[in-house]
Amino acid sequence: MAAPAPRETVAALDPALTAGRGAGVGFVEQEAENAATTGEIIGPDTSAYTLAAEASGRMAVMLTTAGQYVEFTLTREANAITVRYSIPDSPTGGGIDAPIELTATRREGPVLAGVEARTLTLTSKYSWFYGVYPFSNDPGVEPDPGPWKPEPDPVAKPFRPNHFYDELRVMLGHTYRAGDVIRLTVPEVTDASWYVIDLMDFELVGPPTRAPHGSLSVVDFGADPTGAAESSDAFDAAIATANARHATVFIPTGTFQVNRHIIVDDVTIQGAGSWWTIIRGNSVALGSPLRDGSTHTGVGFYGKYARDGGSANVHMSGFAIEGDVRERIDRDQVNGVGGALSDSTIDGLYIHHTKVGLWLDGPMNNLTVANLIVVDTMADGLNFCSGVTNSHVTNCFFRNNGDDGMAMWSRSANPHNPLAVENSGNVFDHNTIQTPVLANCIAIYGGRDNQVSNNVAADPIREGSGLHAGQRFGSTPFAGHLAFTNNTTVRAGTFEMRWGFGLGAIWFYAQEGSMEAVIEVTGDRYLDNTYNAIMFVVDPPDRDRYSIVNVHFKDIKVDGTGTSVLSARVAGSASFQNVVARNVGAAGINTCGPFKSGDPGACFGVLDLGGNGGGWMDDSIHEDRPTVAPPRAPSAW
Repeated sequence: MAAPAPRETVAALDPALTAGRGAGVGFVEQEAENAATTGEIIGPDTSAYTLAAEASGRMAVMLTTAGQYVEFTLTREANAITVRYSIPDSPTGGGIDAPIELTATRREGPVLAGVEARTLTLTSKYSWFYGVYPFSNDPGVEPDPGPWKPEPDPVAKPFRPNHFYDELRVMLGHTYRAGDVIRLTVPEVTDASWYVIDLMDFELVGPPTRAPHGSLSVVDFGADPTGAAESSDAFDAAIATANARHATVFIPTGTFQVNRHIIVDDVTIQGAGSWWTIIRGNSVALGSPLRDGSTHTGVGFYGKYARDGGSANVHMSGFAIEGDVRERIDRDQVNGVGGALSDSTIDGLYIHHTKVGLWLDGPMNNLTVANLIVVDTMADGLNFCSGVTNSHVTNCFFRNNGDDGMAMWSRSANPHNPLAVENSGNVFDHNTIQTPVLANCIAIYGGRDNQVSNNVAADPIREGSGLHAGQRFGSTPFAGHLAFTNNTTVRAGTFEMRWGFGLGAIWFYAQEGSMEAVIEVTGDRYLDNTYNAIMFVVDPPDRDRYSIVNVHFKDIKVDGTGTSVLSARVAGSASFQNVVARNVGAAGINTCGPFKSGDPGACFGVLDLGGNGGGWMDDSIHEDRPTVAPPRAPSAW
């Protein structure tokens, strides 16, 4: 059988379906299920706690015997790869290491000539959570599903395994061309009973950036580029001297061991590029908790907290932060970037294996985050928490985050942060978020005058969906204007186990109060929705207390729903103009009034402003759990 033609994808889709949206990344994606393989394709599956559901595109390839392989054919030049994979946990938790053979072969006309072979080491030490939030690393944890339990009795162990995947970046020994072949093969001897290969990213990495004129190298202050010696004190010394001289701190090519926070204020720190400059740290248990409650520390670059005056004029670029966080402990400040950073920029970082990629605590103003890759975190990819204002996140890529990929949490004042004020004037624009294993790709919790635009949100898995606005988690009320503009969701609209039915690709949740601010949703595309495209909801006990109003949809395209275009389980109303849908499952509209009230007269108000196409507005039902019809694959309009 002839090998399949190589296919570049974006979030496992034809790139034409996301053109102009999402992050412009330096790599191209190829899905393993589209590659040549002697293994088994698993999926598609959208069921939580399965390997296929957590895979990009809900499909991957499983290899189980020695000699089985996945083989990718390059579509353009590359000298570096990223492999997204899963291997088993150890029987008692904590993970294992396992080898896999990589061969890279050049094509000389019709002939393949071997060029490079090496053994890669894969690990599951940063994967495999069990149980309910905040999760355990122990596969023997007792089942405790709380008030909602989708599993049949008796509940099986391990209980709700999740967070299966990790990824490995590899710089190749040569630059390979279109038509050359990269193969991953199961070796004869391995402790892994199976390997799942999800995808491979291919990148042409340029040479390392040179030190800026007049900069100060951390090596000159004693930092060790081999990673053998701890370099935290050398980083501190370089930063202090740079502050005094108004100079840039340069971190050259190398791997530097940093096992604690580096505090930054009024300083520029530049690396040689995220493939060349690696800041790696161990997770360190503390003898007594820190002021912020942390019981561990680890590598991270932190502005001063707002209560200590905050930091400003910090500019960081061109390096990788490699953490060693293997469990989720919410009180621990073991994030890649943290604190308060006003009038600052963060550009071109790669953040991996931290608890959160970037957790910013305000009040703070005017931060720009751009061109980042944030992957394999234990919790959020990025969170603007309390009083972050006039700040932007643009052209960033998030994958396999353990909570919301990107969040604005306008947290009300509390004992932890009495300075808290609402988030306002922030923008998430042209970012790509894939496979958050918990919660949403992008979530907005309260705040004023914020914007979410031109993003691609793909493959959320459970307890959330693609795009979300919620009056939740002690957030300030929504105020002013919230805009969702020109976003694309892919395979969102997940199953919500607490309620036993599906969410929308975009969903609005009045959990702690009514939502009355103006919300405008314009130009979005909702593709391959597992259940609904759009949802409004409230918890059953609050069905007579809270409502959602002033939401306006315009110029929307919906391609494929398992159930409905609109599902409304709350009092309130929304307007719809030029909303076109096709391949709809059960019915265009499913309004049950306030959740489970049984009163059709209390149904959510649907205002037709004209131009709505596909007949979806003329087709309605009043059912809690309509029959699901898996949608067909999306295509160009």
